[in-house]
Amino acid sequence: MKKVTITLLALAVSFVANSQAFAGCGTCDKTIVENAVEAKFNTLVAAAKAAGLVETLSGDGPFTVFAPTDEAFAKLPEGTVESLLKPENKDKLVAILTYHVVPGNVMAKDVVKLKSAKTAQGSNVAIKVADNKVNINNAKVIKADVKSKNGVIHVIDTVLLPKS
Repeated sequence: MKKVTITLLALAVSFVANSQAFAGCGTCDKTIVENAVEAKFNTLVAAAKAAGLVETLSGDGPFTVFAPTDEAFAKLPEGTVESLLKPENKDKLVAILTYHVVPGNVMAKDVVKLKSAKTAQGSNVAIKVADNKVNINNAKVIKADVKSKNGVIHVIDTVLLPKS
């Protein structure tokens, strides 16, 4: 009986320790797309749907996504988003969105050690760290390390545009 009690106690301690390791990570059991929908990244989600990237970004990954806010999309010239969402502009939209994705799971502690990163689009984004702030090209990271089950999201304040 004593052996069973000790085993149950050890299992309970292990369960509590593992539960605490995931405490505070309400995003870890959702994909990048599910987290973007829940956080109301409406323009980004609409663009991902129009580009046919929802299934990919819901896949295994891992992916690192620099996710522009709706306000970031609103900073683009008037009519730009509407134009990009048209079927005839799908290739351009795919290029822009995949320029926001870096293959792999690159956490903030890793991003700050880099000068650049190769995107899924094929071009590099510049990474600059100054005064404890991180910039990806001309975009500021305003929230880092939103963990997802298939990668991580870093929220940015400006849409990244690849060179044509």
